[in-house]
Amino acid sequence: MITRIKNTVSFPLLTLAVAAILLASCKKETSQSSLTSQTSSSTIAVAASESGPTSADDSVYVIQPCPHGYSRDSISAADLPSTVITYLSTDYPGFTFSKAFAVKNSSGQTAAYVAIIYFNDKPVAILFDSNGNFVRVLEQRDKGDIDGKGWHDGGRFCDRNGLQKDTVALSALPTSILSYIAANYSTDTLVKAFQNRHDSSFVVISKNNGLFATVFDSSGNFVKRVTLPAPPGIAVGITESALPANVLSYLSTTYPDYVFEKAFAVYNNSNVLQGYAVVINANNTKYAVLFDASGNFVSVKTIW
Repeated sequence: MITRIKNTVSFPLLTLAVAAILLASCKKETSQSSLTSQTSSSTIAVAASESGPTSADDSVYVIQPCPHGYSRDSISAADLPSTVITYLSTDYPGFTFSKAFAVKNSSGQTAAYVAIIYFNDKPVAILFDSNGNFVRVLEQRDKGDIDGKGWHDGGRFCDRNGLQKDTVALSALPTSILSYIAANYSTDTLVKAFQNRHDSSFVVISKNNGLFATVFDSSGNFVKRVTLPAPPGIAVGITESALPANVLSYLSTTYPDYVFEKAFAVYNNSNVLQGYAVVINANNTKYAVLFDASGNFVSVKTIW
């Protein structure tokens, strides 16, 4: 069993385990000019379990494209740039460190870093550039789905089928959740609710001159309330297809194989568009991503 190192944020130690790291060599026939290339024929797989002691049949693989001639060296958390640790502490408060790698180019120089952490009992893998700046969240796949479309019905990432089976009808929410919201956030308008697959917790999205995500555990007990990144104003629900092309491009590049959950166009009182707020699921972690009125990225908030 691999021992994980906790970061400096005070948080109960998670009891999850991580399987041995499996290195797959870069395929010689694949040539890539940049680390942001998404060539699936050249990958390095990292095996990690989401549910306690690992086994060959219970593994999550993080897909990290590997340019021709590049290699990956295991490093400690202390070897990561301070910008990486700051980013993780800010965007994933209370995270548990699992693994990290320095991606070396053919000259042996560090071209990028990969950090693998646990956040709310779920593995998250992130690619950073050589200066420690965020590049993207890396895609995860079940062991049997490394090749192909990347998911299968009944698997960890079956929500990628687009059917939004994690959606819960607002009227079907536990009474304890509806009562809590009515008592504490009586002026909120509820717009959507989800039940997370990995721990059966609930996330309720609401609006009230702003957007909010209120999290409850599987028994309906309040956990936390997250203010989502969005300008004040009137939030109008829109479909994924109504989002600007550059928004969709950013999401697919930064969160490969993400699952669309909900989107809003936000207007001021003069009916002038202020921006877009998009709720997505990336590898079973939910994010709210804010874009300006032109579709340029502004900020992101990790929900759960």
